Amino acid sequence: MTLQPRNGRAPSVKDVAAAAGVSLGTVSNVLNRPAVVSATTRERVERAMAELGFVRNESARQLRAGTSRALAYVMLDGGNPFFHDVAEGIETAAEDADLSLFVCNSSGRSEREVKHIDRLVQQRVQGILITPVDPDAPHLRDISQRGIPFVMVDRFSRDGGHCSVAVDDVLGGRIAVEHLIDRGHRRVAFVGGPDSIGQVRERLQGARAIWAEFGMPEEDLIHLPTEALTVAEGRSAGERLAGLPTRRRPTAAFCANDLLALGLLQHAVTAGLRVPDDLAIVGFDDIDFAAAAAVPLTSVRQPRQELGRTAARLVLDEATNPDHTHEQATFVPALVARASTGTVRR
Repeated sequence: MTLQPRNGRAPSVKDVAAAAGVSLGTVSNVLNRPAVVSATTRERVERAMAELGFVRNESARQLRAGTSRALAYVMLDGGNPFFHDVAEGIETAAEDADLSLFVCNSSGRSEREVKHIDRLVQQRVQGILITPVDPDAPHLRDISQRGIPFVMVDRFSRDGGHCSVAVDDVLGGRIAVEHLIDRGHRRVAFVGGPDSIGQVRERLQGARAIWAEFGMPEEDLIHLPTEALTVAEGRSAGERLAGLPTRRRPTAAFCANDLLALGLLQHAVTAGLRVPDDLAIVGFDDIDFAAAAAVPLTSVRQPRQELGRTAARLVLDEATNPDHTHEQATFVPALVARASTGTVRR
């Protein structure tokens, strides 16, 4: 049976001390510095807590300590599995540090991002990790000025004023298109947008650079912009691709992420196209759904969980290490070739 203090109030530290027959200081040590308490005494205090149903007042502890036992990640798009994989990596590192993780979703809206940041600062989280809508937004600089360490995830810090972790997206674009050129394709579509997303711009930049280096006609790398990086937008791009004149129609597509590529693949299959014979497709991110698609999807892999773990390591170092220096961690993407790009075209 759980013992309850009189008057129906929640049990306090004083109640625990009385039930365990120890001082208030001993109970405080069990809560905050258990290593300094003998095993026998610690077990007696913990048993009293369990019998009383004692729950630590975390808000009071935060006020005394000036920080909570939590990190926070503000992701850009909760509908994209890529960000959930990043969050899983962050959570693994947080768990290793005996911290919890708050996950927020800005849905690509700056005003929502600002509200999340304000509330997380009020919660006194130990650090904020964020994939921002705009990496140059003034409110991001304010995070550090408000005393909260933060790391930019999947974006680069332009001025080095904070830590960042990201993949070399320009290189990723080069890898994807070079693969298609190696497969014999001479007309390729780049599917992605909006241009306000830095990764889209950089992946297109890499695609155009390698296309030019191979001496391919500029007009044969066709940009099909999208309003978002979603499956639905991928299907819409497929409809536009099918509407191009036959002599201009690309035989391959490089999509700015896997969701677009999966939507394009859905449209191709529905339209009776053979993938990769009629249309080869490359995605980006290599989310789990890529390998499980009806035609397994070739994709440029990002080390999603490693991005998260590294970001968490950096923010924790900033929070606890007085000699911390900001680091810009860059990861190298790698192509994973599957059936959607087939073999060399003749």
